[in-house]
Amino acid sequence: MWKPCVTLLAALALLGCSQREAAAPPLPHAPAQWRHASGQADAVDAAWWRAFGSAELDRLVAEALAHSPDLASAAARVQQAEASARLAGAALLPRLDASLAGSREARLGGNPATAGNHYNGSLAASYEVDLWGRLRSTRQAAELDLRASAFDRDALQVSLSAAVATTWLQGVGLRERTRIAALNLANAERVLRTVEARWRAGAAVALELAQQRGVVATQQRLLADLRQQAEDSRTALAVLLGVSVTELDGVSAAQLDAVLAPALGAGLPSALLERRPDLARAEAALLAGDADVAAARAALLPRLDLAAALSGGNGSLSRLFADPVYSLGAALTAPIFDNGRLAAERDLAIGRRAELLADYRGAIVAAFADVEVALNALSGSAAKRAAQDEVLSQAQLAFRLAEARYRAGADTLLTLLDAQRTLYAAQDELAQFQLERLQASVGLYRALGGGWPGATALR
Repeated sequence: MWKPCVTLLAALALLGCSQREAAAPPLPHAPAQWRHASGQADAVDAAWWRAFGSAELDRLVAEALAHSPDLASAAARVQQAEASARLAGAALLPRLDASLAGSREARLGGNPATAGNHYNGSLAASYEVDLWGRLRSTRQAAELDLRASAFDRDALQVSLSAAVATTWLQGVGLRERTRIAALNLANAERVLRTVEARWRAGAAVALELAQQRGVVATQQRLLADLRQQAEDSRTALAVLLGVSVTELDGVSAAQLDAVLAPALGAGLPSALLERRPDLARAEAALLAGDADVAAARAALLPRLDLAAALSGGNGSLSRLFADPVYSLGAALTAPIFDNGRLAAERDLAIGRRAELLADYRGAIVAAFADVEVALNALSGSAAKRAAQDEVLSQAQLAFRLAEARYRAGADTLLTLLDAQRTLYAAQDELAQFQLERLQASVGLYRALGGGWPGATALR
């Protein structure tokens, strides 16, 4: 009797391990250094947005982290994963069920001696012996899914705080550009009054008057467009905070020049793998995939179930177990033919694990690229801002000279118009480069993990 059973168990064990997996490609290596390195390794503060020196930004980020619907959804997903982990772990312990039933019998209109109460009770225990580690692997997968959900929530916190800071800075920059556009409109209107005075005196032609009126109209259109963009930016900020736009009416105090430009070093590329919660989430998901594969393979092997029961019956509830009956049992169950269902579930787990490995590789590559892009943007914006300062200085000088020569009749309006357009563009571009520098800092903070404390060992 035992020889066929042993042969069957060995054959099923070989069947469960018969699926061959393709060799996985190696994970990407961290570069030795960043191409656009900026300074030494710095510890990123978890409240990194305070480096911009704005109490308004501090308040908005805190409000977003407290009331964001997306973050609330992520927290709910963590709760679900925690319940799933408890559910998976429950199968490793024995199960005990109790039942109690009562009945009464009596003859209608007959002999009352047949009347009486009867009670039945039982206790039943069942336990699956985890011979091949299927239950342990299932619990491990659920626990790793829980960790992945927690890391996903942390990654969303980093992304949300960066999105709030970027959107707020965009609003500040648009308000600065709106202020500049209003000043340029006033300047264009002042020049228009000069042209009108010269036209009435016969010193200017109608063409010059029309050209300057066109400049004024262009500035009016630009001002209206910037105000529209500023309102859209306010709406986007309200969505991130989970509030209505009307609740942000007081968000307008900050000035672009008052926002500090923080200095931050990127550190070593190899340290990035421990600083980003999205990479920790991808690694935890990959390890959960490994556990799922182990559980699916173990499901192809026999199961051993143990059972014990104690039951009793009596006409008196107090003597229910006065003369109990017990039973003990063991059952070995092995899958013989299921039309390939268990093998398909194993292959599905293997394919899912391969997908998670590819996702993890892609997340590592994307993380390194994020930092490189952020560092490049930071260095490029600093260089452009320095050059733009000189452009603006020369544009202001050229406009003053052109306006003085036009008033004196020594030059045509065409020269003044060119000087105006150059000055207006230089002022607007300087504000844009200031904003670009600040947003590049936000991008670097986000790319470096936003001060996330780091994952503990996953293995």
